[in-house]
Amino acid sequence: QVQLVESGGGLVQAGGSLRLSCAASGRTARNYGMGWFRQAPGKEREFVAGMRWSGSSTYYSNSVKGRFTISRDNAKNVMYLQMNNLKPEDTAIYYCAADHSVRVGVPLSATEYDYWGQGTQVTVSS
Repeated sequence: QVQLVESGGGLVQAGGSLRLSCAASGRTARNYGMGWFRQAPGKEREFVAGMRWSGSSTYYSNSVKGRFTISRDNAKNVMYLQMNNLKPEDTAIYYCAADHSVRVGVPLSATEYDYWGQGTQVTVSS
């Protein structure tokens, strides 16, 4: 089992920044794929960014590319999502997720992930 705990959400004005953290514990493995997703009220959960726990490739949705950066600290077992130039449409609950399948890249569909955190609210005011 893998436990994921997100933190760092909050209320910020448009143009501002936040950094989300996802602390992983339990049966973590260096070949896991990790993803950040978000879900706004009345909308589907959508992929935001991802990376494998090992390796350097990162993946972003078009809506956040150039504004958000995913990174990790292997020593602390923490994954981050640095969010800059936030927009009101970024308002959502943000979740981190882990995929234990051995594959290239990271899945873009939420259904492919095996473990989820509880989520952290991000609200961007205009």
